[in-house]
Amino acid sequence: MKADVELVLAHDGERWIARGGPIRASGRTLGELDASVAEALRAAGGPVGPRVTVFMGFDFDTLPRWMRQYAAHYFNRTVTVEV
Repeated sequence: MKADVELVLAHDGERWIARGGPIRASGRTLGELDASVAEALRAAGGPVGPRVTVFMGFDFDTLPRWMRQYAAHYFNRTVTVEV
């Protein structure tokens, strides 16, 4: 599945954060993040359509070097949101 939008995904200890270009979204849960991404896409005048596929690639550089051995616990995700 080809994504319409690609964002960088990170976690700051409290919230999931997705960002890329003019898009910045966050949420305490992945559900909240997805809703925030949809809202950010609408506000930015992003891809037009009832549904937009968004790829979020985890930013492993946000992890301290000593923690990268646990990187398998983090992930990339693809979601389809209603815009």
